[in-house]
Amino acid sequence: MRTLFVLWVALTVPSIAQFPESATRSLYSDVKAFRRGDVVTILIVEDAQADNQATTRNSSQTELGVQASGSVGNTQGSAGASIGTTNTFNGQGTTNRSERIRAKLTARITDASNLNALQIEGTRTVTINGETQTITLRGFVRFVDIAPDNTIYSFQIADLVLIYNGDGVISRTQEPGLFTKFLRFLF
Repeated sequence: MRTLFVLWVALTVPSIAQFPESATRSLYSDVKAFRRGDVVTILIVEDAQADNQATTRNSSQTELGVQASGSVGNTQGSAGASIGTTNTFNGQGTTNRSERIRAKLTARITDASNLNALQIEGTRTVTINGETQTITLRGFVRFVDIAPDNTIYSFQIADLVLIYNGDGVISRTQEPGLFTKFLRFLF
C-alpha cells in the first residue's frame, strides 16, 4: 500500500509542477495575456496624414482730399490738399505631413489590477549597420480586445504613447550643423 502511494505521488507531483501556468486556465480557453508579467504582441499599424492650408489677404485704402478755389478782385487763388494711405498684406501657408509606421512589438503587462484596462509597456531596439532604431510603447488595453492569438493592434490601445527614435550616422547627417542651430537660436 505504501509503495502504491509513493508511486502515485512520484507520478503526480512532477506533472503539476511542469505546467503551473495551465493550472488556472481551462483546457478550452485561448492562451491570452491577463495578469501582471504576461506578454502580448502589439501589431503597430499607424497611418497619420495631415494637410493644412491657409491664405490671408488684407487690403486697406484711405483717401482724403480738399480743394478750394476763389477770386478776390484781380487775384485768383486756389489751394488743394490730399492725403492718401494704402496698406496691403498677403500671406500664405501650407503644411503637409505624412507618417507611416508598421512594426511588431511584444509588450509586458505592468498592471492588471483592473481586468477592463490592462496597462502595458514595451521597448524594442534594433541596430543595423550602426543605425539604432528604438520603439517604446505604453498604454492601456482591454482584455476583450486581445485576439485569440494573443495580439492586439496599436489603434486599439487607449492613451497610447508611441515613441520611435533613430540614432546613428544617417540620423546625425539629417540634423543641422552647430552654426545653423546657433542662428536658429538667435532668430
